[in-house]
Amino acid sequence: MPEIKERPILFSAPMVLAILDGRKTVTRREVKKRAALDCLAAGFDPSFLALPGNADLCPYGQPGDQLWVRETFALLGNEDGCCIDWQDNLVKGDERGAARIYRASCPPGDYGLNQIPAKAEWKPDTEAMEYDGAWRPSIHMPRWASRILLEITDVRVERLQDISRADIRAEGLQCPPELASDDVSPNYRDWYPGAWRELWESTGGDWNANPWVWVVEFKRVTP
Repeated sequence: MPEIKERPILFSAPMVLAILDGRKTVTRREVKKRAALDCLAAGFDPSFLALPGNADLCPYGQPGDQLWVRETFALLGNEDGCCIDWQDNLVKGDERGAARIYRASCPPGDYGLNQIPAKAEWKPDTEAMEYDGAWRPSIHMPRWASRILLEITDVRVERLQDISRADIRAEGLQCPPELASDDVSPNYRDWYPGAWRELWESTGGDWNANPWVWVVEFKRVTP
């Protein structure tokens, strides 16, 4: 039986929420590995890159592999900056025992001072709390702090703009209710491609280049 490999993957706060809500089941990432680009330039069919024997071409893995999500988070501490657990006890030596919160799950705001609702994800025995400490960037999240684990169900390669409306919805984007009265509404049809382009460009991607992208489908599993 093939060994299951784990890799980290970054997601923005809106995309984290979309995954938690079950709305996001796929992500697209630009093909950047030279060997993969050389195959495409040589005329190989895109499906060739996703064959099991070419697993080294995809940096995200193959079906059955797992991705643990890196997101912006914080470890709670006392006034001296020492980590504490949910009972306000000092955590010494190992940060893993510290209470932690996730920026994506905080209410909208400037994230300087937030009312953080109590959910099972962090502190189930309190109604709300204030947090005015520093957030840790997602890139610095260690494996033990991750709360989301994804199992890859499919991998393929396609052009960025070759995406259907259903696929855009699977990326976590939802048309505003006031525009989604029916499937043929011009506003409804136009919203999705525009929103997809805006999302891609918000990550620094070049829309006009219409690059080849890895299409990684996944399902959420228990960490």
